[in-house]
Amino acid sequence: MRSILVISLLSCFFAAYEAKIFPRCELAKKLKAQGLDGYQGYSLANWVCLADHESSYNTKAFNGKNSDGSSDYGIFQLNNRWWCTDSKYPSAHGCNMACSKFLDDNIDDDIACAKRVVKDPNGISAWVGWVKHCKGKDLSKYLAGCNL
Repeated sequence: MRSILVISLLSCFFAAYEAKIFPRCELAKKLKAQGLDGYQGYSLANWVCLADHESSYNTKAFNGKNSDGSSDYGIFQLNNRWWCTDSKYPSAHGCNMACSKFLDDNIDDDIACAKRVVKDPNGISAWVGWVKHCKGKDLSKYLAGCNL
């Protein structure tokens, strides 16, 4: 009986930390509702393409292997060198948030930070995934069938 209780508690704990992988159209609707369509001149399709190539729409995406020793967090892969703080790397604190906030299923704070990032001179080009896979490309497939 005791082992069943322990297993049940552990499964609840792990379930709470599962990643949300957004369906493409659900993410597009969320980003649009948060004002990203046309934000700083970037279409909604650009934002969806960016999230696809940075995290595959995964809220728990983490990359700890940047060449400078920094790490990237969440659906937009926000970097701890510039945008968020953790105990692993000194940060410029651009978004004044803990990096761990970008690893939960609530992406409102991720969106707020992404809006901050694109206000810098590099704009959306701050994301290598966007430059390599989205810039100058036909992005219509990212909103196809979404009924926005």
